[in-house]
Amino acid sequence: MVYAYGLRSFIIQRIATKSCSLDPLPVVMLNHCFKDILPVVARIINLSLESGTMPDSLKIAVVQPLLKKYNLSYEEFCSFRPISNLKFVSKSIEKAVAVQLTDYLTENHLHEKFQSAYKPCHSTETALLRVQNDILQALDNGDSVILVLLDLSAAFDTVDHLILLTRLSKRFGIRGRVLDWLTSYLTSRKLFIRVEGTDSLLSDLVCGVPQGSVLGPLLYSLYTAPLADVARRHNLRFHFFSDDGQLYIAFKRNDRDDLISSKIRMEKLFDVDTRV
Repeated sequence: MVYAYGLRSFIIQRIATKSCSLDPLPVVMLNHCFKDILPVVARIINLSLESGTMPDSLKIAVVQPLLKKYNLSYEEFCSFRPISNLKFVSKSIEKAVAVQLTDYLTENHLHEKFQSAYKPCHSTETALLRVQNDILQALDNGDSVILVLLDLSAAFDTVDHLILLTRLSKRFGIRGRVLDWLTSYLTSRKLFIRVEGTDSLLSDLVCGVPQGSVLGPLLYSLYTAPLADVARRHNLRFHFFSDDGQLYIAFKRNDRDDLISSKIRMEKLFDVDTRV
């Protein structure tokens, strides 16, 4: 997994538009000397990928809590989303990995077909169009539909690193130096909270993927891939977008037995299922 020269300018320049308080230089200065620093940053990226390690100094995040919605109470911890702000070089390395990992998944047809997040040519729009189309077709056929909307709580923050790495190896065939790099990326991460200029002590990130990182969302979608297997096992139609999911099943209108059967199938999905 080596960072190709042709990707350098495109990837790094996009990252350089966002600033981080941990960077020694502000983003404005980076943009002014972009051509001069490009070979240096590219060399750092390649050294990280070739050695299969992510430097510990690049795994420190400053977390700035943001309200999930403007009307939520600022006195409740659950009202905030912990957004991790990471160094420019760290995000540049992540972007190089994310681009190559996405290409690998696409070329080997490993993406979940009905997961629309963090995939080329997919979006919330494609997810909504697919679900709406399925429901309208069922209604046109004279059926009714049970629709369950899922929103997983603290989804990004509860990712188990060992399960994620095992899944990357066994399900997606990611091994060798690439898996070594991802293991290094996930381990020994640290963060501190910054509120109104005051910083907390450093804490270890023992689980989860950083919200606000480049690679975190893609790793989360791979971590949750078996959810689709569970839905298929119960013969349910579904579509996912990140930590949001739509599960639905059509049943014959005015057929009480079919309604009860469909309801039971949907409820069984939420029983404890350890076969993911």
